[in-house]
Amino acid sequence: MRNIVYNIGAAPALAPAVLTATATGAVLDLLGFESAAIIIATGAIVGDGNYTAKLQESDTTTAGDFTDVDDDQLQGTFPASLAADSVVKVGYAGFKRYLRLVVTKNSGTSIVAVALLIKGHAHQRPVS
Repeated sequence: MRNIVYNIGAAPALAPAVLTATATGAVLDLLGFESAAIIIATGAIVGDGNYTAKLQESDTTTAGDFTDVDDDQLQGTFPASLAADSVVKVGYAGFKRYLRLVVTKNSGTSIVAVALLIKGHAHQRPVS
């Protein structure tokens, strides 16, 4: 009843790293799930860094087909700038099959970041 682990899927959206440039995360497949949320965790920001995050969606895995997710398809919002030592949670309410996260370097030296996609409302359970 209280067990969540067999009811959700998880995938790395952005590998743990010290980002010194704009980073585009992995293509994430939502097939078999009806809901999704992106979780971003940050560490230190060096050199007065200003980094922003956005979610992109597509019907294909082709890089050029991805477009920014409209705000009305997000549950919650990405901050104007990622903060050091923080966690950001944003849900996706769109209907595209593929997502990817983009973290843009606007200024500064670096940011430590990692991101996960949490997929919910699985068509088949338990989720391995």
